[in-house]
Amino acid sequence: MGIITVVKTVKEIHTDSVILIKIGKFYNIYGKDAYIISYLFGYAIKEVEGIKTCGFPSTSFNKVIAKLENNKINYMVLDRRNNYDIDLKYDNNNLNNYIRYFEKAKKYVNYKIRIDNVNKFMLDNINKKDFKNIITKVENIIINERRKIQSN
Repeated sequence: MGIITVVKTVKEIHTDSVILIKIGKFYNIYGKDAYIISYLFGYAIKEVEGIKTCGFPSTSFNKVIAKLENNKINYMVLDRRNNYDIDLKYDNNNLNNYIRYFEKAKKYVNYKIRIDNVNKFMLDNINKKDFKNIITKVENIIINERRKIQSN
């Protein structure tokens, strides 16, 4: 069974827990859970087989677990070597903040992706003749106009 299939199966039962999959010296996180981990730690999100994913090295495991526990976010750790058995589980019952953090994280990550796309566009066009016009428009319309509104 592939990792994506395992994650989907586990998420059907544990919809409000972050599922961390241990693969060698790394932990991978998929779907909604990737948004939460990216939001909390700034880890980059990638897309694999149409599913958002992020990961971190095992050296960061204690830091990640501590933050999930401090924020009262349920989690489960599965180990691929042990046929995806549950190695560790943390459950806050009705105090779980998974949904609250997912809503914040989704908004944040989606805005960050849009900002990254704008940044990529700007960098890709930096050597074009009309780049000065493009950046001036961005500055005038977005940045300078915003300053005028805030100072009123």
